[in-house]
Amino acid sequence: MADHSFSDGVPSDSVEAAKNASNTEKLTDQVMQNPRVLAALQERLDSVPHTPSSYIETLPKAVKRRINALKQLQVRCAHIEAKFYEEVHDLERKYAALYQPLFDKRREFITGDVEPTDAESEWHSENEEEEKLAGDMKNKVVITEKEAATAEEPNPKGIPEFWFTIFRNVDMLSELVQEYDEPILKHLQDIKVKFSDPGQPMSFVLEFHFEPNDYFTNSVLTKTYKMKSEPDKADPFSFEGPEIVDCDGCTIDWKKGKNVTVKTIKKKQKHKGRGTVRTITKQVPNESFFNFFNPLKASGDGESLFEEGEEGEEEELEGDEEGEDEDDAEINPKKEPSQPAECKQQ
Repeated sequence: MADHSFSDGVPSDSVEAAKNASNTEKLTDQVMQNPRVLAALQERLDSVPHTPSSYIETLPKAVKRRINALKQLQVRCAHIEAKFYEEVHDLERKYAALYQPLFDKRREFITGDVEPTDAESEWHSENEEEEKLAGDMKNKVVITEKEAATAEEPNPKGIPEFWFTIFRNVDMLSELVQEYDEPILKHLQDIKVKFSDPGQPMSFVLEFHFEPNDYFTNSVLTKTYKMKSEPDKADPFSFEGPEIVDCDGCTIDWKKGKNVTVKTIKKKQKHKGRGTVRTITKQVPNESFFNFFNPLKASGDGESLFEEGEEGEEEELEGDEEGEDEDDAEINPKKEPSQPAECKQQ
């Protein structure tokens, strides 16, 4: 005979089913409280309009009608989101104006044009008490030496190599800097961001301010980024916020022999007909942070925007290469890569 045990008048299999249901409910609650799960669900919901057309075609006509309605809602959401980012840009512009006086003061301190007051240079650290005690003990030990010292403590102007130090310690920047860029970056005095004026198309300009140096005559190097914040009419569901659609660099007026963005190489060329060999010089692009200012144009989708600069292949000096007529093979070693006539600034 089968065992039909009871607990308080309830069959045991019913009790077990209730326990399983309770455990499932608890597990569901735990899963739904997991941010990753919620994010995945939201992503699936957001991608509803992207459902493959082959699948949609298999749905009943009434369901396809509702999906079309969802698509319309999604497009309207994208346009609202675009307006949101336009207002964010306005907010950035507003606060940039509030930051600027502080940034101007920063530059004055860095360059040494202005010396901070005692109040401006006062700083209380978290370990101030411990540092004070240690400082008092140190002062008692070295006070005699200080009184006997005749040489003054070095007092360089401003904060030497401030921006160069930042470049060396920020991974994203340090990867762009070559050893021969470093002496130039030591002359960098300030970096500014300027946003487009109200009512103008979205854009911003990066300004790199340099003190007079032996490398180029520019006092400011600029890079302008043009943006848009609107869904693509052909593919509105792809909208993910503002995108950079174009950029303009500037001409760097290099002093003679100081252009680090190109290098001169030599190669041997053998005349195809006469068999004579000659050595010619040729300039090719060189890796450098200053390629950042090349006037690369975006392709429209922003994909090629940051693929700036072009690394040239250095040809081996010993490698013979058959050339065409000598007149056709002449290369002007002083000619540099073409650059735009002027910097475009907003």
